[in-house]
Amino acid sequence: MTAQILDGKAIAADIRENIQSEVRQMLANGQPPPGLAVVLVGENPASQVYVRNKRLACEQVGFYSQLHTLAADCTQEALLALIEQLNKDPAINGILVQLPLPQHIDEETVTEHILPAKDVDGFHPYNIGRLVLRRPLLRPCTPKGIMTLLQRTGQQLEGQDAIIIGQSNIVGRPMALELLAARCTITVCHSRTKDLPDKIRQADIVIAAVGRAHFVQDYWVKPGATVIDVGINRLDDGSLAGDVDFDAVSKKAGWITPVPGGVGPMTIASLLENTLQAVKLG
Repeated sequence: MTAQILDGKAIAADIRENIQSEVRQMLANGQPPPGLAVVLVGENPASQVYVRNKRLACEQVGFYSQLHTLAADCTQEALLALIEQLNKDPAINGILVQLPLPQHIDEETVTEHILPAKDVDGFHPYNIGRLVLRRPLLRPCTPKGIMTLLQRTGQQLEGQDAIIIGQSNIVGRPMALELLAARCTITVCHSRTKDLPDKIRQADIVIAAVGRAHFVQDYWVKPGATVIDVGINRLDDGSLAGDVDFDAVSKKAGWITPVPGGVGPMTIASLLENTLQAVKLG
C-alpha cells in the first residue's frame, strides 16, 4: 500500500483563489477589502517567517494588512494599548498576535483583550466556548485547516476512531472538539499516556502534534489510516521533518500529509477564511 498524499499546498491555493474572487466582488460593490493586523513582538526568526508568509498570503488575495512590530522588552501594557487601538479601527477586521510572546507577557491576557469578532486565530475563550457548544464562529486555524483536509479525502468522518497526539490549546484541544463535532470517537494523548503505540494502532485517523521529529513509527499505524502530521521540526542538517516518519508510514497509511506542504499552508488558508468571515461578523 502507498498512501495518497493530502496536498495542503494545492488545496490552500484553491481556497485562496475562491477568497480572491470574493474580495474582487466586494471591491466591485464598493466595499473596502478585509483588513488584517499582525502584531510581532521581538525578533524570533521563526515568528518572522510565519508573519511574512501570512502577510504575503493577504497580499495575494487582496486583503489590506498592517504589520506592527514591538521590541522584545516592550511592556504588556504597551501591547494591550495597541490591541485596544486595533479593536477600535474600522479598517481592521482581524487581529493576530504572533505567538510565542516574551515570558514577561501573559498570553492569556493578550488573547482575551482581542475582540472576539476580530479574533481570527480563534483562541479567545468566547470562540473556544462556541466551538464546545457546537456553535462555532471563528475557529482555531490549524484544526480548521485539518478538518478541510479530512473532508477533501471524501471519507465519511462520522463514526471514525480518531487519535490526537498532543493536548495544546492551539492544536490538540480544539482539534478534539472539531472531530467530536464531526461525530468521530476521539482519544487525546499526551506525555503521560500509557501504551501509546497500542492506542494509535486502533485509530482510523491519526493527528500528530507532539513536536518531536519522526516520533510516529510505521508499526504504530493501522493499515489504511489517515495520518495528519502537524509537526515542523528542524533537523541537524537544516532540513524540515514532521512528527511522523513519513517514508515508512506513507507505505502503510491510506492518506498522509507531507512536511512541508501539508498542514502549514492550510493554517494560513484558514486564517484568510477567518478574516473574511470576520468582515461579515463585524
